[in-house]
Amino acid sequence: MTAEAQDVTDLLLSRIRDVPDYPKPGVLFKDITPLLADPGAFTALTDALAGLCTAHGATKIVGLEARGFILAAPVAVRAGLGFIPVRKAGKLPGATLRQAYELEYGTAEIEVHAEDLAAGDRVMVIDDVLATGGTAEASIELIRRAGAEVAGVAVLMELGFLPGRSRLEPALNGAPLTALITV
Repeated sequence: MTAEAQDVTDLLLSRIRDVPDYPKPGVLFKDITPLLADPGAFTALTDALAGLCTAHGATKIVGLEARGFILAAPVAVRAGLGFIPVRKAGKLPGATLRQAYELEYGTAEIEVHAEDLAAGDRVMVIDDVLATGGTAEASIELIRRAGAEVAGVAVLMELGFLPGRSRLEPALNGAPLTALITV
């Protein structure tokens, strides 16, 4: 890691607040709202993610509901790329592609507008946190079903004690997975 990259990592880490026992006892929640409130830190995060999009040849950016929207939209603007929201099922009007995925207890579904992705698109998936990897894995499937290629997945923070990376690696099929911070 370069000194500049380490400086960005240190800045980002310094703006993430630990909230004990939220949302339930025993959980240490990583709150990114102080990072978002700091224009210097938010700009550094946006620049780092936009650089990954450029380096991996992305032509479009997918942001995962909901905090992924907050990160992905300014990255798309910075990188000069289109932004595609992947939403919870039932939130988008018109024709959509829908993908179910498994949660710890049950299932959920996400969807994207069918016309927003097409063959020839190289799509970078951006989210705030990689935990179990279910939503990211489902978004990769949606991208491929639309005929587009996955350029990679980039997250602000990976929870290294959870199995998200190992779950995603087969789905990525060689595309890169980058976490700016691993906790």
